[in-house]
Amino acid sequence: MKKLKNVGVYTFLSIAAIVSIFPFLWMVVSMTNKSVDVTKGRLLPGSHLIENLNVLFESVNMVTALVNSTIIALITTFLTLLIGSLAGYGFEIYRTPGKDKVFNILLLSMMIPFAAIMIPLYRLFGRLSSTVPFLGIDTLAAVILPTVITAFFIFLFRQNTKMFAKELVEAGRIDGLSELGIFFRIYVPTMKTTYAAAAIIAFMNSWNNYLWPLVVLQSPEKQTIPLLISNLGAGYTPDFGVIMTAIVIGTLPTAVVFFVMQKYFVEGMMGSVKG
Repeated sequence: MKKLKNVGVYTFLSIAAIVSIFPFLWMVVSMTNKSVDVTKGRLLPGSHLIENLNVLFESVNMVTALVNSTIIALITTFLTLLIGSLAGYGFEIYRTPGKDKVFNILLLSMMIPFAAIMIPLYRLFGRLSSTVPFLGIDTLAAVILPTVITAFFIFLFRQNTKMFAKELVEAGRIDGLSELGIFFRIYVPTMKTTYAAAAIIAFMNSWNNYLWPLVVLQSPEKQTIPLLISNLGAGYTPDFGVIMTAIVIGTLPTAVVFFVMQKYFVEGMMGSVKG
């Protein structure tokens, strides 16, 4: 009976794994075929991978889009972790009147959809275009700034900081460390699993961000990977082999980041703290 139960469990898990992996496998196979073969649903590898890569990197601004997405994702991830952890650390460690009310207001901001603040944000950056051009419309900074401070990451770091040994803060003060010294030399190394989990989420969100870059970026040389893929499919005769090639290449960075840091992801999301 136990063996029969195990067979049922493994059969179900195998089917679930195949269903989950199939779309990515289909994309990988499709990037080796011509557009007509993709539309026919061909599931066998073809011989047009090099041709699709040549079209993608010679006729389309793929390299530029990769560079733009990488710059945006790395800067956004770094600033998100820095600001989110500083805020979460401050909310939990320091006792000040009214901090919980401020924190609750921050949490309420999570209920506001981004589409509701998109027009005010666009007008704000439109005004900055005339006074501070490098922060205005059609700049990478305009994509980065609205996404580096989010209530979710502040909440994540504050909740995980509850597991942080407060005695370490007092010990650091007794040893003569400054408050920033305590944060960077004690708190940051101790909370590495939380930083890893937050880094995965922040990087993926930034890399896959589509709506705001679509609105604020207007020059072809500023477009990101999601915008490039969208433009490839917007023509009258889209080349689906090239599109699949772009999708696979655009998916690889987030997949690599996740698989490299996955062992910390669950620990960080569960609030684990390791020295």
